[in-house]
Amino acid sequence: MNPVMLTVFFALFALVTVIGFFASRWKKADLNSLNEWGLAGRQFGTVITWFLLGGDLYTAYTFIAMPALIFGVGAYGFFAIPYVILIFPFAFVVFPRLWAVASRHGCITPADFIRVRYGSRWLATAIAVTGIVATMPYIALNLVGIEVVVGALGFPTEGIVGEIPLIVAFAILAAYTYTSGLRAPAMIAVVKDVLIYITVIAAIIVIPRQLGGFEKIFAAVPPEKLLLTPPEGKDFGQFSNYITVVIGSALALFMYPHAITAMFSAASGNAIRRNMVWMPLYTLTLGLLALMGFFALAAGVKDMPEYAPLFARYGSNFAIPALFLHSFPAWFAGIAFATIAIGALVPAAIMSIASANLYTRNIHREFFNPNVTPAQETQLAKIVSLVVKFGALFFVLFMPQQYAIQLQLLGGIWMIQTLPAIVGGAFTRWFDHRALLLGWAIGIGTGTWMAWLQNFTKSTYNLELLGYAIPGYAAVYALALNLIISIVGTLLVRAVGLPQSADATQPTDFDDIEAANAGDTRPVPGSIPAIE
Repeated sequence: MNPVMLTVFFALFALVTVIGFFASRWKKADLNSLNEWGLAGRQFGTVITWFLLGGDLYTAYTFIAMPALIFGVGAYGFFAIPYVILIFPFAFVVFPRLWAVASRHGCITPADFIRVRYGSRWLATAIAVTGIVATMPYIALNLVGIEVVVGALGFPTEGIVGEIPLIVAFAILAAYTYTSGLRAPAMIAVVKDVLIYITVIAAIIVIPRQLGGFEKIFAAVPPEKLLLTPPEGKDFGQFSNYITVVIGSALALFMYPHAITAMFSAASGNAIRRNMVWMPLYTLTLGLLALMGFFALAAGVKDMPEYAPLFARYGSNFAIPALFLHSFPAWFAGIAFATIAIGALVPAAIMSIASANLYTRNIHREFFNPNVTPAQETQLAKIVSLVVKFGALFFVLFMPQQYAIQLQLLGGIWMIQTLPAIVGGAFTRWFDHRALLLGWAIGIGTGTWMAWLQNFTKSTYNLELLGYAIPGYAAVYALALNLIISIVGTLLVRAVGLPQSADATQPTDFDDIEAANAGDTRPVPGSIPAIE
């Protein structure tokens, strides 16, 4: 253990802890209201929403795993760059409409929107359960980022002593999330994002100078890791894999409950639009971060004997911490490791809040206590957020890490199946809720079956079509089937003449400009109206 590195790390960690508890006084309001605790009163402007979304989407898992993937497999790992370019125009068009309906009807979660739009408790429950189950392993994998940092700081990596720092970090996270709600990760995200930019800019300047420049870095990378493998004959190989992973990841990312929670906390639809214009700055940072996988290859950190035990424990995930230890003085390595740890806490807090909101609003209130008061609802959400966090912690401490990775692979496959209902509902009421529910179920089952055929080791599936081999992201193939079932099922329902469920929205509800200008004089209700 290096005392300078530890001092810097713990000082920054103490700073964000103080900020987390202080956040309960920021934009002070009644935190016994779920709208205030879980969405911060929908009052975040452009700047805070920008930091919150950045903290939400660019996690410790991103900081650790993406360059580790490039370190391990090379060019294929760069799929993250085009996919985060695609998501911003998508969100620019879709989410101001969702925000407008959510703000007018008091929707806290995406499943609330489904309940209002389609009048179906079962479709809303399916969306809620999917979000909770897909988010849990995501939280666990962010904890893996903290675990790697704990090892890099010099703490023991085996036994209960090695887990104490992780337990303490999550106990602190649980405490300030319980007291401050979404305000805590929003404030901490500002510190986290500033640290990310400092770390990435320093690394992109200092490390190439140490390694002799970019020409020598790319010369040191094995040729097979610089380009995708070209198609051979009727086998599209890595090309179709790459394209479908880019498209599928882009469509799935903003379906996650934590991303929608950040969107719903914005003060206006225009705040969301402005964020989608400026969010590509994070894409630039992500591209620079991805290059660090090649930096680690060129530096040869895996062959350095002092890091051998940690590579044996964490695999390629230790590549970036090893690179920072090798390239920077102890004080700056402390900053970098604090950045990664804080980068785990911010999204973990938002994810736990989003999962708690889903359970409280769309499962407990729907099936167990329809008459729950706002104060009881908020208190339950706080307790559930604790259960979610410590459930993820238990998963990391006592279950093989491979399980969390496998579930995260399934998470993207599952979340994209909610897209027809959520995105479709933002623009049209043509789809029938029964057809959407059937499409969701078949999409979930098909995607899971494709992953099962790969022994849950990867999320791609080799589709044989007209003599062509088209390996691709199972989520995209399952989504295509989901859409077909939803369309055909809706046509059948229309043909049979089954009655339609109630739609509580009006066309003007989707006009976020009117809502922002107070053109709609209807009060925003505190909860969703009952829809039979």
